[in-house]
Amino acid sequence: MTFAALFPGQGSQSVGMLAELADAYPVVKQSYDEASEVLGFDLWDMVQNGPDADLNRTCNTQPAMLVAGVAVWRAWNEAGGGQPSAMAGHSLGEFTALVCAGALSFSDAVALVAERGRLMQEAVPEGQGAMAAVLGLDDDVVIDVCVRAEQGEVVQAVNFNSPGQVVIAGTTDAVDRAIELATDAGAKRAIRLPVSVPSHCDLMQPAAEKLAQRLKGIEITSPEIPVVHNVDAAKHSDPDEIRLALSQQLFKPVRWVASVQAIAADDLSDMVEMGPGKVLMGLIRRIDRSINCLPVQDPDGLNKALEKIKGV
Repeated sequence: MTFAALFPGQGSQSVGMLAELADAYPVVKQSYDEASEVLGFDLWDMVQNGPDADLNRTCNTQPAMLVAGVAVWRAWNEAGGGQPSAMAGHSLGEFTALVCAGALSFSDAVALVAERGRLMQEAVPEGQGAMAAVLGLDDDVVIDVCVRAEQGEVVQAVNFNSPGQVVIAGTTDAVDRAIELATDAGAKRAIRLPVSVPSHCDLMQPAAEKLAQRLKGIEITSPEIPVVHNVDAAKHSDPDEIRLALSQQLFKPVRWVASVQAIAADDLSDMVEMGPGKVLMGLIRRIDRSINCLPVQDPDGLNKALEKIKGV
């Protein structure tokens, strides 16, 4: 049976994640040990014991979540899960997908996403940028709200996560104005998110330029499994196109709805979410209820996904 593999990004992390899977599959902790060698500190200890404030720091969250997805992928392969026909990752998860698709080495990716997190935080001093989730409005209405809220600052629709769920990002005051306007426009909810970095908006262009320079020195090859990218919901096999997509992703919207629809259009109605949190499963249910998304973050989820995908 054909299926797609999906990898979550920031926001799916939690202290203690993947502990049960690590007990059943030692490759999980081994993956974190490999990453710890690259980073110079014990990433597994942070993931298992926190504190939350350390795990939620962007420069730590990004490698922690990258390794989480790779570790689940390795456990999946050890269990005989088989190869997907396509892959995609939500924001940071795109780097995970490229590692698992054989386009990017694991050690390079760990160092790269840690630097990505640092560059993002440096681009906008803490407190000067914000993100918010807007629920219950059409995409066009959210875009219009952002235009009216800018007033010389930056606020943009940056994550098209599912119908009626759009995340906005920009300068703190502009995001607050957009929240008020969205509420006035009839949003069910418009709430600030607990993040310090306004991802995927124009404020990230300085970070994107530095990341693009860093990517020039990273070996990237054509993926062995097609990866659908966030910026254009398209597959790329040329390494330079992949580099461009990864750098542009920092300041361009995550087109998650379009990405999922592009995968489903290839008759892939079974998707496996490889990583903690079940966030992508929730989004996919709102995008297309005919898609069967199977979360894998513990042995029970892995076994259920194997039964479904392998038909045993």
